[in-house]
Amino acid sequence: MAGTVTREPSSAAGGGQGGPLIVTEDTDLLDDLLRLCAAAGATPEVHHSVPERGGGWETAPLVLVGDDAARRVRGAARRRGVVLVGRDQDDPDVWQRAVRIGADHVLMLPDGEQWLVDRIADVAEGVGRPALTVGVIGGRGGAGASTLACALAVTSAREGLRTLLVDADPLGGGLDVLLGGEAAEGLRWPAFAGSRGRVGSGALEESLPRLHSLRVLSWDRGDRVAVPPQAVRAVLAAARRRGGTVVVDLPRRIDDGVAEALAQLDVGLLVVPAELRAVAAAGRVASAVGMVLRDLRVAVRGPYAPGLDDREVARLLGLPLAGEVPVEAGLLRPNGGKAPPGSGRGPLARFCTDFWERALIEAGAA
Repeated sequence: MAGTVTREPSSAAGGGQGGPLIVTEDTDLLDDLLRLCAAAGATPEVHHSVPERGGGWETAPLVLVGDDAARRVRGAARRRGVVLVGRDQDDPDVWQRAVRIGADHVLMLPDGEQWLVDRIADVAEGVGRPALTVGVIGGRGGAGASTLACALAVTSAREGLRTLLVDADPLGGGLDVLLGGEAAEGLRWPAFAGSRGRVGSGALEESLPRLHSLRVLSWDRGDRVAVPPQAVRAVLAAARRRGGTVVVDLPRRIDDGVAEALAQLDVGLLVVPAELRAVAAAGRVASAVGMVLRDLRVAVRGPYAPGLDDREVARLLGLPLAGEVPVEAGLLRPNGGKAPPGSGRGPLARFCTDFWERALIEAGAA
């Protein structure tokens, strides 16, 4: 059981801040807390009461106070990030003790173990603002969604943002191939198929191939064409905790794994060629995607069929217009050149730069 008393503890602004402070004389409780810290990859500082002034009470990113020690810490300076940890689910007075020491949360073991592991890992990793996460999906086959996803990621990395490109389409041929990095060392999706619970965000980033100043999670050339939904959830959650931007290239089908990816997006871009059949196909894709993703926008790609322009395509689909995706040789023939999509200063790169400027401003305002 975990409950909020007054306020949320603050997240680290960036960069690891070390392990939590544990205050308890209960040896059994201490053993459990040390085990949970180890599971979260954190090394705690342990005291029986409040440390001397200037010690860990003021500086630790998280303070775990055993219920046995609540009376001993009542005179300590009030601070954020204090959790009162106990075992008695039926103790009605635990909330009063939490208020007296200024605790943000009351947590009972063993029910609250996973919450606590996640919280400890957050402070150990230095979790700040989640990554702005953008998904790209084609309104029909061959719309150029994968190329646009790569261009967005390359542009983001060029602007100095921590960037992760995720290939969520196992039948798409591999974004590492599109970026010319099929032989690059690093893990691919099948290595994460057994992931459950929490994946370390730093370890994830370091394990992936680095191409064009960004990290890429793609597929290998094996037979596996899916990973369990819980693995998709764990990996994308870890990717978002690193901050910066995450770009997800999505397939046109919606299965449980894709639904998990959609649930973690901030913005979706539906790439639609400006032709009637493409608009009709995109309408079906938009209906399915819109059941999970609220912010779906249309990116229109020319050339235009008679009677159509970008605003008309957006109107027919009932979606906000993200803009017109420029027609470039790199978009129509993504493997035709050595440079990755979006790496130059052409119209496609400018489209991506403009998109990120608007999206980041919107995210900041939100």
